[in-house]
Order: sequence, then C-alpha cells, then structure tokens
Amino acid sequence: MAVVAEIILTGMRLYWFVCIIYIFMSWIPNSRESAFGQTISKIVEPFFAPFRQIIPPLGMIDLSPLVAIFSLRFAMDGVRYLFSLII
Repeated sequence: MAVVAEIILTGMRLYWFVCIIYIFMSWIPNSRESAFGQTISKIVEPFFAPFRQIIPPLGMIDLSPLVAIFSLRFAMDGVRYLFSLII
C-alpha cells in the first residue's frame, strides 16, 4: 500500500508544481499564448475553474489559484493521512 500512496502523492506533487508554473507564467507577457503555455493551461484550468466560480476576482487580482493550490496541499495531507491509517 505504501507504493500506491507514493505514486498518488508524487502525481499530486507534480500537478502542484505545474500549477505553480502556470501561476508564474501570468507574470511573463505572452507566455500563456505559447504552445507550452497552452498545454499547461489545458491541464490546470479545469482544476482552477470551480474555484473561479466561487471566488470573485479582486480587481485585477485573481485569488482562486491560491485557494486551489492550498486545497491541493490539504488533499495531499489527506491522502497521506488515509494511507497512514491503512498501513
């Protein structure tokens, strides 16, 4: 079971890093319009979309990616806890 937990947690960590890269890409002009940016957008935007529906932007600042990343970290802690109960 520990192997399954590590596979899930590694996938979640990789997705977390992709989300961070996508957020930093918003600081660089025209980086999201590149092929790399569009690929990451297709991966990350479905995760961010429900948070954007709940949390309105504050002027030009969108806080929904921040909340999404925190929820992903809490989910990682939850997976770690669940697998510690099984083992």
